[in-house]
Amino acid sequence: MAPNDHQAKRRRIDGDNGGQSDASKAPTIRFKPTVPRDWTISVAVPTSVIADCVTREQRTTYAGRIARALAVFSVDEVVIFDDSPPAQRPANVDYHDYTGDTDAAHFLEHLLTYLEAPPFMRKTLFPLHPNLRSQGLLPQMDMPHHPHKDEWLPYREGLTLETPPRGGKGTVVDIGMPSTVTINDSIPPKTRLTLKMPLLETSGGTAEPVHPTAPRTDAGYYWGFTVRKASTLSNVLTESPYEGGYDLSIGTSERGLPVNKVFPAHKEADFKHCLIAFGGPRGLEYAAMNDPELAEMGIQGPRTRELFDNWVNALPNQGSRHIRTDEAMLIALMSMRHLWDSS
Repeated sequence: MAPNDHQAKRRRIDGDNGGQSDASKAPTIRFKPTVPRDWTISVAVPTSVIADCVTREQRTTYAGRIARALAVFSVDEVVIFDDSPPAQRPANVDYHDYTGDTDAAHFLEHLLTYLEAPPFMRKTLFPLHPNLRSQGLLPQMDMPHHPHKDEWLPYREGLTLETPPRGGKGTVVDIGMPSTVTINDSIPPKTRLTLKMPLLETSGGTAEPVHPTAPRTDAGYYWGFTVRKASTLSNVLTESPYEGGYDLSIGTSERGLPVNKVFPAHKEADFKHCLIAFGGPRGLEYAAMNDPELAEMGIQGPRTRELFDNWVNALPNQGSRHIRTDEAMLIALMSMRHLWDSS
């Protein structure tokens, strides 16, 4: 396929050409908000997912596949937990050097945070680093907060600039569009902000900084994911950023019950914060085995399921001996999506 054909097939967001179709471009995709929501979906992924990757490029593309799954299924939080044996974890790591083969948690956090950020601000927020040397292999994310030139949304992500504002008051903010905006607040440069934009029909309106979750909680827009690290499997649960923790926790395992029996397709779940945990090549049991706190409690092997409200198998009778974690994420999130989205 010729390069021009690839370009024509690239997805456009929220373009408006007066309702006229353009055969040279893919159909316009508009991001439509759902109802405002305060509930969240979290996913936990172990560091061992890249244990079998032998090259920088393999590790980089694996992180990209995880990020795409998070974006496609509108996941709000990803937790990277270390499931390696504590004795094998390096005591001293140079985080200015490449960490894909020394500290997988740092490497995955670095790349996932990079991918979540709008492209126009990455160069400023993420200085040159060996972890990003193969960033050209990473996929486009195209989430709602990644702006397109022909797109208007009521919220924007912005990056504060050193440029002095007219009149000397406030802060100039780059929002990834041809023109910057000025806000009334004085904020240090190189700070990422979430802005509520003035209505299109409002002349002279001023953008206003809001909480990063406001697009979701106030307007129903999916607005990317946060990235958190946990040193053990148990800390995934105990260090939840949400008050009261996760009120629905789901562990995935080939030894679990079929997901359609645990969660019938016609039934939505009642929860505020849902966590879906995935294991690496050796499963969540391996993570429990390398968790000192769980070892003291005797939660090992088959008892690992006691950590979760539900223990499910997303694909019974699989045709391969092993399903990679990035594949399991797509399968499980698709099979459980009806728990929070009945559309």
